Amino acid sequence: MFFPYFSRKIITMFELESRVKIPFLWGKSVFKKKNWSQINLIVGPNGSGKTLLAQGLADQFKKAGYSVSFIKSDRGNRKKQLTLLKTNAKIRGKIETVLSSMFGKSIKFIEDIDGTLIPIVENKAWNVEYMLEDAECHGLKEIILLLISLYQKSSENSLGECIFFDEPELHLHPQFQTFFMNEIRKEVQHSSRRIFFLISHSPFFIDLRTPEDLTGVIACHINKVPTSIVELSGEDDILFRKFLPRFNTYHKQFFFSDNQIFVEGYTDQQMFTYLLPFIDNEYSAAGTGIIDVGGKDELGVFCKVCSLLGTNGRIITDLDSLFSGKLRDVFSQDQRVCQWLDKQKEKQEAFYNLIFSEKEINLDITLEKLIRKLERFLVDIGKSIIDISSADIKSELKKNSENQSQISRHDLELLEFLLQKLALLQEKHENAETIDTYKTVLLQAIGLIPELLERILPEKIAVTIPLVKNLSALVLAAAEAARVYILPKGCIEHYYTQNQILFMPVSAKDRLFRNELDFIQNAHRKVVRKKYAELINLLQKACTPS
Repeated sequence: MFFPYFSRKIITMFELESRVKIPFLWGKSVFKKKNWSQINLIVGPNGSGKTLLAQGLADQFKKAGYSVSFIKSDRGNRKKQLTLLKTNAKIRGKIETVLSSMFGKSIKFIEDIDGTLIPIVENKAWNVEYMLEDAECHGLKEIILLLISLYQKSSENSLGECIFFDEPELHLHPQFQTFFMNEIRKEVQHSSRRIFFLISHSPFFIDLRTPEDLTGVIACHINKVPTSIVELSGEDDILFRKFLPRFNTYHKQFFFSDNQIFVEGYTDQQMFTYLLPFIDNEYSAAGTGIIDVGGKDELGVFCKVCSLLGTNGRIITDLDSLFSGKLRDVFSQDQRVCQWLDKQKEKQEAFYNLIFSEKEINLDITLEKLIRKLERFLVDIGKSIIDISSADIKSELKKNSENQSQISRHDLELLEFLLQKLALLQEKHENAETIDTYKTVLLQAIGLIPELLERILPEKIAVTIPLVKNLSALVLAAAEAARVYILPKGCIEHYYTQNQILFMPVSAKDRLFRNELDFIQNAHRKVVRKKYAELINLLQKACTPS
């Protein structure tokens, strides 16, 4: 049976309680799904059981009273299918229109000696004829067979018609894949009794136009039961309506592998792609892609989709992601993070007593609470730094120099640059302490010159510097539980070896990136591994299975 689901437009959904077991792939786990879209996509890497799952679902739909067609990747009996063009004028007319429009060709049949029909293609441009099977390209043959299967409607008196297409992209140019997907959508609009399943490796069939389309995606995984989105919350619906128009073919790679790594921009994508072959076991990264999503908020959306769909995507992001954006909201609420923090309670009890009041400790310690505490520490430290003039700092250093170890010139230069950076941010922003860049700069400074800051700040504030270091390390470790890897130095440019970059934001990124890329391409493998050890180790963690 089917029922209408209302959301701006009426979308037909089918209800069938389905259960599929494949023990040699998923052990004792069982794939379960009740509500089905008219267009369902079964996606995932090779060897994840997509076709076996589809065959199991086909059997269950057939037992439930649906008319089922399973169009295998070898397309079955081609002669029998092509004969339909001779006997079914309506289907022949549709396909001839397609052939004429797209290829400038038409098709007709001649009878062989044994009575079978031979399809003949006429090329109108040159007024020549030839046999379809002998001379025509694979692509045209495939599109004809797929369209025949699509246009042929079941005449059986059934509950509905269920059609499975296994690897419809075979031999098809991407434009033809898009065309065929559009034809499926037309059929859906014309009939509420037809339901389609596409088992595909092609991003051109990931045609998601509305948030509801996401509920039709079934993600298959290696050695794990397939997953799907059961339902979307109102907040998710709003988020995906804004995001889907920006969701391009390149982004859709993550549907076909659990090993995709998402980054914010193209320089991150290029750097990590070039460094990927330098991890300890480069073969462990097989099937891994580095995907540039085009912004920090987009990272949050991908993190949300992966979480809902059960796809174990990984994210590498800048330090400022801690202080604003959709990504922070998503990974802070991730169940893996919550479970990780629960396990840390006893170990971190003494530390929590230092940074939280008794009332705060009695409540749950969430990642959001930890980040807010970190922000408060940073704001207080920032105010104290700004309140101290350069003259006061020099005087304090001179006064303490006899009893303290000498401060390096480099650290003093970093301090001076920090003061300049904070002053610029205050000039640019009315409430600079609320800006994520401001808090990021302070956290970077604590990572670079913690001892110096402890010496120049009032004692009440100075004692929080070690607390901030511990707290930030705890927050970054918690984020990793959700496979979100935050660059502790700031952003990718702070790991460059050909230029020294201090604090955020960073300008002239393209020039800096080109210098770095030239070095990586020309340096010896051992040199690259040594120079970029921190980034390579982070990549290694991101590529390691959970």
